[in-house]
Amino acid sequence: MKRALAAVAACAAVLASAASASTAAVRIAGIDTSGYPTIALNVVTAHPTTRAPRLTEDGRAVTGYTAVNFDSAKSVVLAIDDSRSMQGTSLDNAVAAAEAFVERKAPGDRISVIAFGRHERQLTGFSTAPSDAVGVLSGLTVDSQQGTALYDGVVAAANELRGSQLAGRVIVLLTDGRDVSSSSSLSQAVAAARDADASIYSIGIESRDFDPSALRALAQSTNGTYYGADAHDSLTQIYGAIAAELQRTWRISYDTTARPGDTVQLHVSAPGAGAAATSLQLAPSLGGGASAPSAGSLPSFAYSPAGTLALAGIVGLLVLLAVLALTHVRRGGWVKQRLEAHVGHARRQSSARGERLSFMAAIFKATEGALGRRSQWRSVEKLLVRGDVPLRPAEFLWTMIGGSVGFGLLFAIFGAPAVLILVAMVAGAFAPYWFVSLRVRRRAKAFENQLPDLLTTIAASLKAGHSFKHGLQAVLDESAPPASIELKRVLTEAGLGRPMDDALTEMADRVASKNFEFAITAVTIQRQVGGSLATLFDMVSETVRNRQQFARKIRSLTAMGRMSAYTLIGIPFFITGMISLTNKSYMNPLFHTHLGHMMLIVGLVMMGIGSMILKKIVSFRG
Repeated sequence: MKRALAAVAACAAVLASAASASTAAVRIAGIDTSGYPTIALNVVTAHPTTRAPRLTEDGRAVTGYTAVNFDSAKSVVLAIDDSRSMQGTSLDNAVAAAEAFVERKAPGDRISVIAFGRHERQLTGFSTAPSDAVGVLSGLTVDSQQGTALYDGVVAAANELRGSQLAGRVIVLLTDGRDVSSSSSLSQAVAAARDADASIYSIGIESRDFDPSALRALAQSTNGTYYGADAHDSLTQIYGAIAAELQRTWRISYDTTARPGDTVQLHVSAPGAGAAATSLQLAPSLGGGASAPSAGSLPSFAYSPAGTLALAGIVGLLVLLAVLALTHVRRGGWVKQRLEAHVGHARRQSSARGERLSFMAAIFKATEGALGRRSQWRSVEKLLVRGDVPLRPAEFLWTMIGGSVGFGLLFAIFGAPAVLILVAMVAGAFAPYWFVSLRVRRRAKAFENQLPDLLTTIAASLKAGHSFKHGLQAVLDESAPPASIELKRVLTEAGLGRPMDDALTEMADRVASKNFEFAITAVTIQRQVGGSLATLFDMVSETVRNRQQFARKIRSLTAMGRMSAYTLIGIPFFITGMISLTNKSYMNPLFHTHLGHMMLIVGLVMMGIGSMILKKIVSFRG
């Protein structure tokens, strides 16, 4: 019995020690809260793992966090001190250790080499070929000038990493002394590394007068590790230890829900490798103090739930008042426009617009001279005439250019990635064109709705014994834009001596109405062969009404298909926008990586093809 109890106790001890070892197998190497509310931490496991660690904050699982495995492809900058104090075996051993590190790197790792003596110098750009880095390392010699630009070397390495397409970013820094010739400070070096989202693994060749405080600060502030070398021949082992630690390191970043001054409990568990926990005290002055209730410009009540609801109500009320004011202004402008024809106010002519833009006259004239003979230029001019837009093609072109530049600057100011800035510039350039195209469609639709009554009025005038020209004048007196504007132009041209048939044909081209073209063709045929023009207009009017009724019926039958198309096209953009607003870091791989950009391009192309197919399904031309 005693032997059985002893065996059970031994097994329990073994299991307890194994559990303890498993728990200690995960280590939180460092925590960075400088980007509050984003918190970044490095998690080191006992052995490499391909599954991202799980993170909880105050017992609640954190979702949407970004986890980067340093064992996968990463960008590494080797920053080596080649100042005069490294002369002799120090530099030789450092170069040999760095070469061994490069030779053992993962195939996808990109290596760049920077040396710093009196000044920092970039020796190579990023390359996956070990020979590129080994070649410059083998030729590295001691700087001829006195000085050690340690912090400048860190800033240069961080700037190099900032443009990297890989999420894993590491600086391996080696020196045997302190900074004496940098133009940057320690805080600036730390800030540059944090901005580049890089971890610094610093190596100090320690001696009697060596002070490791700066290297420790660089490593601790960026979630890296400091290694002290007691002897020069241990550098190879240290570089090997760094390579082994990188294979077991995960960099996790997430947006916390805690407020400045709070204490949170973080728990990290790696599948099959154990877990680790730590307590984090958030400083009250995080984010420059703007996030703390006491340091803001609003009273502390505004940061409470009731204050948030009150502020939301005030903002909503202001938006409502603005909408009402805008509606009132637009309604007043509509009433003024309706009364304009009866109170005698003349419409402003294009000459006033020319005076307003006189400072651009030279540019417009040069643009007109360079592009005015192209067919595309005449197409744009016809589009502006159809939309009744008071702009010349040169003015319209520069409006598109201004929209492109304006949208691009707006997105750049808000820190959007380059691909979104490019999309914004394209959208800004085509926004005026889409607006004019929409105006053309609305104007054509309005004329189509007026056309049956217009033809009926002309027929009634002809039956009463009036001439065709007097019938057009009757329509002009009783109709509203756009029919009145176009008929007034036709009568003006006819009064100046232009044939009525030519003026009506050009009007049909301006309003882009097939039904009106049918009517004009019928008028031309009637004038050539004779017959009752009034009866002809009655027949054309009835035909147009039947066509419009049939088109409305088709449109109502395809309404569900069109709404389905709008929904399917809009849902991806809506979901992307909402996720970006609620958890910006979750969308970073999509917007800030090459694979994400390719997925965006493929997705947009597929959506474009799908929208064209859906449009073909629901469209009908009778």
